[in-house]
Amino acid sequence: MAEYQVIRNIDQVLRAQVLVPAITRYNRLESRPRTGNFNRALRAEVRDALWMLCKQWQMGEFLGDDAGTPVYAKIHVEGQRVTKYRPEGGEVQKLDLEAPLEATVERRPISFFFGDQPIALDLRLQMGQRWLKMIPGTAAAAFRQQYPIADPDPGDKNNAAVCAHAEAWQQFKAVAGRSMDGATLYLYLKENPANLASDGIAGLSAAEKDAADAAGPRFVAWFEKMYFQPAPEQDDAWQPERLEYQFACSVPEGKGDEKVLTAEEYYHDRLDWYNFDWDKASGGLGNPPEAAPDAPVEKKYTTQSFIPTPLRFNGMPDTRWWAFEDGKTNFGDIKPGTTDLAKLLLIEFGLVYANDWFLLPYTVPTGSVLNIKGLSVTNTFGERYWIEAAGRGSDESWQRWNMYSLNIKGQQHEPADLTLLVLPTVPKVQESQPVENIALIRDEMANMVWGIETAVPLPHGRTRAGNVAAAEFREFLQGFIAGPPPDIDWKAPFRYDIMSTVPENWIPFVPEHVPGSNRQIQLRRAAMPRFLENDPAPDFERVRPRTILLREGLDQNKPYYLHEEEVTRAGVHVLQTYQRTRWNNGKVFTWLGVKKRTGRGEGHSGLAFDRIVPTGAART
Repeated sequence: MAEYQVIRNIDQVLRAQVLVPAITRYNRLESRPRTGNFNRALRAEVRDALWMLCKQWQMGEFLGDDAGTPVYAKIHVEGQRVTKYRPEGGEVQKLDLEAPLEATVERRPISFFFGDQPIALDLRLQMGQRWLKMIPGTAAAAFRQQYPIADPDPGDKNNAAVCAHAEAWQQFKAVAGRSMDGATLYLYLKENPANLASDGIAGLSAAEKDAADAAGPRFVAWFEKMYFQPAPEQDDAWQPERLEYQFACSVPEGKGDEKVLTAEEYYHDRLDWYNFDWDKASGGLGNPPEAAPDAPVEKKYTTQSFIPTPLRFNGMPDTRWWAFEDGKTNFGDIKPGTTDLAKLLLIEFGLVYANDWFLLPYTVPTGSVLNIKGLSVTNTFGERYWIEAAGRGSDESWQRWNMYSLNIKGQQHEPADLTLLVLPTVPKVQESQPVENIALIRDEMANMVWGIETAVPLPHGRTRAGNVAAAEFREFLQGFIAGPPPDIDWKAPFRYDIMSTVPENWIPFVPEHVPGSNRQIQLRRAAMPRFLENDPAPDFERVRPRTILLREGLDQNKPYYLHEEEVTRAGVHVLQTYQRTRWNNGKVFTWLGVKKRTGRGEGHSGLAFDRIVPTGAART
């Protein structure tokens, strides 16, 4: 009773006092270390369960939303395989899913310009050795005699392509009359299916003829398997006037309809989904020639069940406070700029929502298109949710964001197409050194474009720098003109020069009006005249390109036009290389392909007309 009275008196005294405002201060909830050794603190020793609960409360681990963890899911997918392929301007073909799509698109015929020999010496020798292994040894001498490696005569100007280069000439001399030209036999067998390997070869027994004729188809199949090339009746997807590949593929849509995928600007070495657009205006690619119409294909739907798996990635923050992440990937060390919004969004998704990602594995065959109709997810509370694909809305909406979806060609305000395209491509392709390298540059002083052959193939199979090969070729032709130049008694200190010249590996492209237009121009391949010193009767023959890339249409006496906008002020480099990869069935594919890269700016050829030069100046 006395204790209660004392407490009551104290309460009355406190109420009678005047309340004075005060500033309340709280210290942060953290320890005050009294030593520089943190070893024991970093152990996170479990001694006080209440202290551990407090730390979990401090880290926010007791905060939660009204949501459960996914434990079961079903996905409903519509999918089809890509079935047809058509190069631009060519015939429709059945898409071969047993070959990488890069090889099907990029492959070009193996052909080089060496006079009457379309294939280099090293490949001709390889083919000849292969053939001699496929026939009886007693018949080898007869085939060497029928298909020999010719010995070029350096006294004939027509052999300049070989004899102008000492290294190439030596190789031809070393194998002439001793080795077999397998390319000539291959071209003969491909010319007509009725041609036999033993045709025109005398001295063969009946058994040797039968063995050679039986080996002919196997020899052709071996070469076409070794080097993946388009068939003679199939067109090349390379568009020389655009310096890029153009092609289209199609997918059955059901009831005989087709969805068309178009790739209009493929010129690099990585073929993926972003090279394609949906072409809804196209009614389909049709049927391959001499093929029966396809039966109507119904849409295929698949429903598959999954157990969602939490996603893990390098640098992902651990959700428990006492665990430390691997420092190899440190998101905290990223320093984005003020305008680097994409990087900021990536960091936010990776750090803030790290434990909200779940993985649903779904195996898709290569060369397929699929559309996820919806996803059914069941969480730990037994609740089911039907989730549709993100990114729905107008295809032109700038607020719509998604990845790996294709644009709709030429349409506006269309519903977005969320179809996922899984191409039959490979992640890695081995590439050789450039067999041909062309630099297309603008020359504003001469008002034209130059195609500079910086790397050209020689007849023996090696590649030489374009300026060196051109100088050797010119020097060889100069050797046919004998005698020193006649002395000229100049009457004046200056002379008139009609025009200068350029190295022979510089091929001009001159502007020309597009037919029917007074404003648009295109670039047409031209030719420089060849000037040889002391030529008594100059005929000024035209300098022709030595690369297949610039000889487009030349052998057929057709002009080569190049769209003017394809050669920018930076210029372009066009390369032709051998490429090799291994497909998913273990088969190796080797093909000859072309790619385009950005150049290094404008150039100046030094070409000039109507000049007044000093009398003693050398001619250029």
